[in-house]
Amino acid sequence: MPYAETKAECERRRDEFVRTYRRTEGKAVDTLLRDWDRMVTFYSFPQAHWRHLRTTNIVESPFASVRLRTDASRRYKRVEGAKAIIWKMLRVAEKSWRKLNAPDLLPLVASGMTFKDGIRLKSGHERQDMNHQPERTAT
Repeated sequence: MPYAETKAECERRRDEFVRTYRRTEGKAVDTLLRDWDRMVTFYSFPQAHWRHLRTTNIVESPFASVRLRTDASRRYKRVEGAKAIIWKMLRVAEKSWRKLNAPDLLPLVASGMTFKDGIRLKSGHERQDMNHQPERTAT
């Protein structure tokens, strides 16, 4: 579902999933419907950013190395020393993080520019194709 080209196509796939699995996987269907709006929020952002928005790894990955060292940080007598080590580990890890696709679109997002299905809407809701072509993943 989340790899559909448009939100409408994603909704069509959701409806098909609900029809197919409502009886046998009721809890999964309920969870999907309950969290649907959160799951499809990325369609309101530039298509080039979708890859980043579909994952929670952006939050989990940086803290994996910190979690490994939390026991070691307890050995520090002062909180400031533990904080300094944790910040240093994050700064070192930051160098290996994947860069954001199409960072030049970030100011548009921050300014509240409207996107539908990953494409910027002009005033009057006319579609304007972006120069950035996102990677397509087979569904």
